[in-house]
Amino acid sequence: MPAAIALSSRIRPLRIRPLFAALCLGAAVIAGPAPASARGPEGIADVAEKVIDAVVNISTTQTVDAKGGSGESKGGAAPQLPPGSPFEEFFEDFFKNRRGEKGGGPRKTNSLGSGFIIDPAGVVVTNNHVIADSDEINVILNDGTKIKAELVGVDKKTDLAVLKFKPPAGKTLTAVKFGDSDKLRLGEWVIAIGNPFSLGGTVTAGIVSARNRDINSGPYDSYIQTDAAINRGNSGGPLFNLAGEVIGVNTLIISPSGGSIGIGFAVPSKTVVPVVDQLRQFGELRRGWLGVRIQQVTDEIAESLSIKPARGALVAGVDDKGPAKPAGIEPGDVVVKFDGKDIKEPKDLSRIVADTAVGKTVDVVLIRKGKEETKQVTLGRLDDDAKPQPASAKSQPEPEKPVTQKVLGLDLAALSKDLRGRYKIKDSVKGVLVTGVDDGSDAAEKRLSAGDVIVEVAQELVGNAADIKKRVEQLKKDGKKSVLLLVANGSGELRFVALSLQ
Repeated sequence: MPAAIALSSRIRPLRIRPLFAALCLGAAVIAGPAPASARGPEGIADVAEKVIDAVVNISTTQTVDAKGGSGESKGGAAPQLPPGSPFEEFFEDFFKNRRGEKGGGPRKTNSLGSGFIIDPAGVVVTNNHVIADSDEINVILNDGTKIKAELVGVDKKTDLAVLKFKPPAGKTLTAVKFGDSDKLRLGEWVIAIGNPFSLGGTVTAGIVSARNRDINSGPYDSYIQTDAAINRGNSGGPLFNLAGEVIGVNTLIISPSGGSIGIGFAVPSKTVVPVVDQLRQFGELRRGWLGVRIQQVTDEIAESLSIKPARGALVAGVDDKGPAKPAGIEPGDVVVKFDGKDIKEPKDLSRIVADTAVGKTVDVVLIRKGKEETKQVTLGRLDDDAKPQPASAKSQPEPEKPVTQKVLGLDLAALSKDLRGRYKIKDSVKGVLVTGVDDGSDAAEKRLSAGDVIVEVAQELVGNAADIKKRVEQLKKDGKKSVLLLVANGSGELRFVALSLQ
């Protein structure tokens, strides 16, 4: 099981150790009550009382094949509870009803999660993974009222969904407002309310442990990390500040055991608000598109490009049909500012471009050959259904050895028709072919391999191995510590690689 996991809306096995529980209770009796200051601010109770009716449980029904999947993902085994536990009867009934009779036909399974009302007209925000693939979605209010809901729209990349239901006649719903997650401070108190293990209306409190956390779960990662207890079933529930404003949507936990260990993640309201607005307006996301492939500016690449300190997003490729092409953005440019916002790393550019309106014309500040330039780009629309293409597998044939020259631990040869065929290199790819890489060299460490094509050296085109050797020797004389290579694979996809000259 991976360490970082989505908070499933399905109930998972709950393991309680009676001896450990007893020891904990004994310690509490001996130690006596903690001072009020150690239990957090008194305002938590006021906030909980104010917003609790806006937090809802999400119950979904899905038809699955009884033969497929594990018990955990397709219904689950009953939790292992100590005899006489107050939850024993509840869980037994729940899992018995959920599993149904054994057999080979399709059956219904139930999932449980959380959500919150943002409009008294009956608009609810939750996680996409809470309602994904559901046949029926129901919203359960804090007073137990169960109402069928309709799906307004989802965004898989931020794991958000918007639902709509019709409020009961004569009933006024409580709605909550979004706060500004950018104003959160480390150590600030936050409150999570949700439906862990189907125990609706559960309030937990903690602090903001980190902001802008990237855990590589998606292209727009920028999570709030909190130690407020978040468990399975809390997915889609709100994270409040002490003003009673929603500053995040609880989405992920890191947990080897499946229970809370004090490391939970919430999508910040800064990300949630524009997504929810678009889903309500269009029923889908309309993200901005720049049309470039970008990579990290490492210290070595920054030194090669005369950029101090290392920052920005390095343009490794430009889409021929994208907005960046006619604007004059080229491979090798480093974007340091977009629409007035600083770009410190590639993720910043991805998030800001996605949040920018389609069709808007913006200024893009970039560094090209050590000098700042400004380009104007009119953004297109990102096709969210487009799937990233895997890199082409490189063949490793054993051909008759071509005439090569060794530079920087690389065996280099001129591209010929025969070599193009052996390494499956398109005719459109120009440069010098890598036919071998020395083990233990910096080139091997940077994952250069036979079949790569060196297109540029220090932002100058090269056509043969002699050109590369000449450029490298000149850079050494100039006192440079590294050299920047523009490298293509057989299909023409580009990336930058900085190799040490020392």
